[in-house]
Amino acid sequence: MSLVVLATGGTGGHIYPAVATARALMARGHRALLLGQRGGMEERVAAEQGLDFRGVEAGKLARSGQGRADPRELLRAGAGVIQARSLLAQLRPGVVVGFGGFASLPGVLAAQALRIPTVLHEQNARLGLTQRLAVRGARAVGTAYPEVVGLDPRKGTLVGMPVREERLPRTEALARLGLQDGPLTIFVMGGSQGSLFLNNAVPDTLRNIFGGEGLVDHDLGVLTPRIDLDFGGAPTAPPPELGAGVQVIHSTGKRWMNDVAPRVRDLDWYHVSGYVDAVAAWSAADLAITRGGTGTLAEAAFHGVPLIMVPLPESAENHQWHNAMTVQRAGAGRVVEQQEVGRALGAAVLECAAAGTRIAMRTAAQKRSQPGAAERFADLVERHLTPAAATTT
Repeated sequence: MSLVVLATGGTGGHIYPAVATARALMARGHRALLLGQRGGMEERVAAEQGLDFRGVEAGKLARSGQGRADPRELLRAGAGVIQARSLLAQLRPGVVVGFGGFASLPGVLAAQALRIPTVLHEQNARLGLTQRLAVRGARAVGTAYPEVVGLDPRKGTLVGMPVREERLPRTEALARLGLQDGPLTIFVMGGSQGSLFLNNAVPDTLRNIFGGEGLVDHDLGVLTPRIDLDFGGAPTAPPPELGAGVQVIHSTGKRWMNDVAPRVRDLDWYHVSGYVDAVAAWSAADLAITRGGTGTLAEAAFHGVPLIMVPLPESAENHQWHNAMTVQRAGAGRVVEQQEVGRALGAAVLECAAAGTRIAMRTAAQKRSQPGAAERFADLVERHLTPAAATTT
């Protein structure tokens, strides 16, 4: 059977598509091994998923507009390539697959130096920095978007965004999360490691809307805001479900958990966790407040969850804004730019929570879903396996 090395790391947006692809390849009889930064998030995820992992040094490279790279990071990147080259020479994989991010670069460049076939996956609508460094030597690139700026279309193949294609019945998902069946459920997450900005902004916004009881104030069916949310017009009629209350599951990221939890301790309807079961959370959610990473947007589409997206302004080439605008144009969510959160987030939550709006957004989200992306990408990877490389113990 063939050994496929999947070079990945840094963030969940790079790691979880590699995990999904590994599962697809393993189901076909191949061995899969994740290669990333020693001690990085990818090492922990691989252990949790029962996947083989090897770690090397990795260094972050400065993107356009970020100034010069730290020389120490360049040294780490160079050391990582040397370590990866030694490892791959021993393993002799049939192909190395790169998922972008600085932690993937040592494995991909080392493979190309050893003339091992490489295949890349580009998840954004613009080719990322590490992929630009590796694309010339790659055999093929699987993409999540029909067109990718900076990529020769002759080298790209649209496969979609590999995600974990698992759903739970809503009642089971709610039970796993310790939530009630009945209230409108809002999932808040800022990516696999959390978002300090969302952690600071969202709890107060939702408290102001829903109060201590997790309800919207009603006066003959008309919304009475607890504070001036600057809606710019007449009060908005609430969705009927809000009379039964709301509940929030907020994934803060482990390092921010102890900062957020005390601020919502008095809110029985606001549940905070450093890390949540993503399949359960997406399966339970009626609405989500997120950043604009492609992995997050793909998971939301798979589960048909409407989104309120606050793109990370510092994302490379502002790719999160472009990603989020694609979702908004499809009718599956609303974009609130970070500098507008204080003024506009509350209004966006109330708009998207309304039953009619939410149902329409859910339908639009489901239309954006690309099920089978991991299988399609596995097909592409298999086409470039070196037959002679194939077996290992």
